[in-house]
Amino acid sequence: MPLSIARPWFTAMFATLIAGMFSPANAQTVDRMWRDSCASCHGVTGQGSEQAGSLLDQQWSWVGSAADRQDPPGEAADGWIRGLFDAVKSGHRDVPGIESPRFDQTLSDPRVWALVNYLLELRASDHRLRGGGPTRDARGVYSSAHRTYRVEEVITADVRTPWGIAFCPDLGDPSAEPLSRAMLITEKSGRLRVYSDKAGGGRLSGPVEGIPAVSDAGQGGLMGLCLHPNFKDNRLVYLSYAESIDGDARRVMTTIIRGRLTPGSAGRWAWETERVIFRARPEHFLSPGVHYGCRIVFDPTDPTILFFAIGERGRMDMAQDLTRPNGKVHRVRDDGSIPIDNPFASNSGPVYKSIWTYGNRNPQGLAFDLEGNLWSTEHGPRGGDELNLIVKGRNYGWPVVSHGINYDGHPFRVPWPDLAGKREASMDAGVVETSPDTIAMPAHVWLPSIAACGLTVSNAGVLPEWKGDLFAGGLAGQTVRRVRVREGRVIEEEEVLHGLGRVRDVACAPDGSIYVLLNDPDKIVRLVP
Repeated sequence: MPLSIARPWFTAMFATLIAGMFSPANAQTVDRMWRDSCASCHGVTGQGSEQAGSLLDQQWSWVGSAADRQDPPGEAADGWIRGLFDAVKSGHRDVPGIESPRFDQTLSDPRVWALVNYLLELRASDHRLRGGGPTRDARGVYSSAHRTYRVEEVITADVRTPWGIAFCPDLGDPSAEPLSRAMLITEKSGRLRVYSDKAGGGRLSGPVEGIPAVSDAGQGGLMGLCLHPNFKDNRLVYLSYAESIDGDARRVMTTIIRGRLTPGSAGRWAWETERVIFRARPEHFLSPGVHYGCRIVFDPTDPTILFFAIGERGRMDMAQDLTRPNGKVHRVRDDGSIPIDNPFASNSGPVYKSIWTYGNRNPQGLAFDLEGNLWSTEHGPRGGDELNLIVKGRNYGWPVVSHGINYDGHPFRVPWPDLAGKREASMDAGVVETSPDTIAMPAHVWLPSIAACGLTVSNAGVLPEWKGDLFAGGLAGQTVRRVRVREGRVIEEEEVLHGLGRVRDVACAPDGSIYVLLNDPDKIVRLVP
């Protein structure tokens, strides 16, 4: 949609960018571009000066709906973000008395986008400095758009870097004593723990015996988990972990296994009858480092179908390569076999036939909503974390398009396929063609990044006003966001938790309370009425 900026000083902010921007020395970071070209008028933080007003408030004049005009910092509705980009790039003529110059012949699209990205960072930082975030009273009661709630501590000691959680309320303990409630918890270092909630308080078990050794290097380790839909009868648990092949710590990849929980020695649980559900080809194991994924979720309409996501392991072009497993959402049967209706199941080449979608940078949240739609949350680079509606066979664009910039501040890409142009990636199995018609855009974007991690859907229960809402966690953002989706579209978003620690996972318990796994400090809390 078109957009207008009601203040002439907005144009002044960018007018000085032309001089010196296109010499060879202009491989500048966006921080440097801002300091050299914008800060003299608008201040180092965008706070304004005598020559120009602040860029941090909400007094910009948008052409669009009231909802478009009221988007707070950090919530990027694509309409007004694209409008802001267009206003900087091409100027605007729809505000009386204001006529801004065109920059489309002097600034590359990635540079224009980098400056827009930086401006949104400044606004979000100012939002926090002014105390922006969830509000709570002296009793510790939070207020949100639809209800009040509080935070209750569940586990505060003896847990180290909790990564994932699964609820199993019908699990007994090794002595066959029934438990009123139990949770399985993975720790990044490689321990699987059982937390039992019996009358009189909870108890955290020792490590489950027999879990395979994990590569706890970089971002890898023991990661996501889920229970088989028929867990009550078969006791099958699915785990994702960073596996080093043949004991070589220099070659690591995400692997999915399943096993059965059985009573072990000395009153502990044991892991038995292990089966590999997915393992990459040996030649596709990579050096340890970043972007392993990995969440696991069963299809609620078919208890034999399992989805999991693997990050692109820092090799961004591999996300577009169907002969590589990284940068993809995968779909397999509960025994690891390939469903015949997978989009690439009939391919005769070396394509991974488990691939459901591709072009996914680093999905660390995966959940079905109550309408049966599959959603993922995905890390962008510096800026541009995504909430994606996962649809069979779609290309989610990384690294062809991105809402983010390079971590060091250099411009990277633009977010929109129509500006990125057509690109072809050659593979042994053929060619993947990327164009505006083939790339799926995110349903929602967080600018700046929250380091999206963990995703769940509310089943109502004790918090009925949130029924069907998604809850997304953020590591660097130390945040939990409630996202309301209807018919595959985001219609509402708000922050419900901030500043308690790095949010590694969120999960809805059978009673409807929202559990939050925190790192640094390592603890587990829950949102309750």
